[in-house]
Amino acid sequence: MNEVSFTRIVVLTSLAMIAFAGNSLLCRVALKDTGIDAASFTTIRLVSGAVMLWLIVRMSRGGRSGSGNWSSAFALFAYAACFSFAYVSLPAATGALLLFGAVQATMIGHGIWAGERLRKMQFVGLVLALGGLVALLLPGLSAPPLAASLLMLGAGIAWGVYSLRGKGGGDPTRVTAGNFLRAVPIAAALSLLLHQDAALDSAGFWYALASGALASGIGYAIWYTALPALKSAHAATVQLSVPVIAALGGVVLLGELLTLRLVLASVAILGGIALVILEKQRAPDVQQATQADTTSLRG
Repeated sequence: MNEVSFTRIVVLTSLAMIAFAGNSLLCRVALKDTGIDAASFTTIRLVSGAVMLWLIVRMSRGGRSGSGNWSSAFALFAYAACFSFAYVSLPAATGALLLFGAVQATMIGHGIWAGERLRKMQFVGLVLALGGLVALLLPGLSAPPLAASLLMLGAGIAWGVYSLRGKGGGDPTRVTAGNFLRAVPIAAALSLLLHQDAALDSAGFWYALASGALASGIGYAIWYTALPALKSAHAATVQLSVPVIAALGGVVLLGELLTLRLVLASVAILGGIALVILEKQRAPDVQQATQADTTSLRG
């Protein structure tokens, strides 16, 4: 890889991570400081994301396959809805950490269920990460709201399922566009169901639009452009930066406080997941065999 290509990949990867962290910040500030409700935020986010991804696909080269499916669309909707309702009361940093931990736990758990054997340090890392999640949720003055935390964990599980279902499904941008389009009517049905609680103002609308079109639509397209040039372990490792970026953004932009509990939990969760990923990188033959065996389990 030449210097220009390397610089391009670094820039694209950095922009994608900022976009992913930006989703947490945009959702939190919208639901905390504007009049929009969570269901409306979810619907606007999915509609604007679908439109942006459709435009990106239309402008891209033809000949690529992939259209998405209803099962993946429902997983996408479940992630987006739980994400929004959780951020009604969760700080951005806590929400991003819970989301990331749940996604990774789902992916790792699926690997174990499919027959992958954890090495000793991977097991230590998994226990450390799960311990960090438990410690973060234990009752106390600085504990996040339990109901909102469970919703965010649900969002992470849904996103993990969505990611697993997407493996080998064709061009990822086209697949994501198709799933966003299918998720729109499901989100609209939720908004209709909760119409008595509906609320909307211009600021909330624009935050939701930015979350869907920019942080989600363009963010995913950028990530899928950079992803083929990254090794799987590097791609997984770089995503450890998302909760950190969200936490810094929450402090700088939203005036959130970093508690000792959150810092220690972050070290445990992110450090534990890093151990799992790095140890997996040391056994590429086992990893490749596992991936080959689990591809057919996607459904």
